[in-house]
Amino acid sequence: MPIITLLTDFGIQDYFVAAMKGVILAANPTARIVDISHEIPPQDIQAGAFNLLAVYQTFPVGTIHAGVVDPGVGSERRAIIIECAGQFFVGPDNGLFSFVVQRAANSRIHQVTNEKFFRQPVSNTFHGRDVFAPVAAALSKGIEARAFGPRIDSIVELQSLTPQQTADGTINGAIIHIDRFGNCITNLTAKDLGSQHENMLQINLNGRQITSYRQFFSQAPVIGDELFMYLGSAGFIEIAARNASAASILNAQRGQRVAVSKLPVNHETCSR
Repeated sequence: MPIITLLTDFGIQDYFVAAMKGVILAANPTARIVDISHEIPPQDIQAGAFNLLAVYQTFPVGTIHAGVVDPGVGSERRAIIIECAGQFFVGPDNGLFSFVVQRAANSRIHQVTNEKFFRQPVSNTFHGRDVFAPVAAALSKGIEARAFGPRIDSIVELQSLTPQQTADGTINGAIIHIDRFGNCITNLTAKDLGSQHENMLQINLNGRQITSYRQFFSQAPVIGDELFMYLGSAGFIEIAARNASAASILNAQRGQRVAVSKLPVNHETCSR
């Protein structure tokens, strides 16, 4: 049975998610629908992009991801289908899929223009139901992406996930997401930091230096608000505090820059 995932900022109070599911099931009753999240903050394209990036590799080949975080609905923004990593991504061309495209190779992009696949009449304010859900359902029935519209060469992109390194060896990154626990997820990976990141580097953010590296949360002291770095499940270096919000302690916000540098030679590390 084909899998179709849904990721939206619709919440669950209203009928929006159910309407999308109804359209999909009416077109393909055998479809398996998986909810990634409907609690993306309203119009928060970057939060949607991060959640898609963090989860898509857990799904099997052939999965169809319908993403609708769409503040430009009804405007001239394009509707697109992206084929990459053996999966399909359907939604608005506003950056929502750009993190996945940056990570995956050999993406093929089609603009969705063939209105015969749309639910009629098409609402100016609910393309999730009238465009993206029926397109996802048609893909799940084996319709090829080229049937929906022409190939295009590029999509709208959010900022690059790749950190920058300066001549003195400092690595400049950024916070790309703050989760509900207040953990600050950076765009830095273990590969970016090298093999000595557990005991040789410090992260500088808002005048604080984070030097401790932990494997998991309960390694940190119970008492106090020690900030530490760790490799998160999405593959990025994150900043946390045990049983507390690192974002609140640091007064951190998404988009803030972080700088990584070598520890002073005489610094006693705490990476146990």
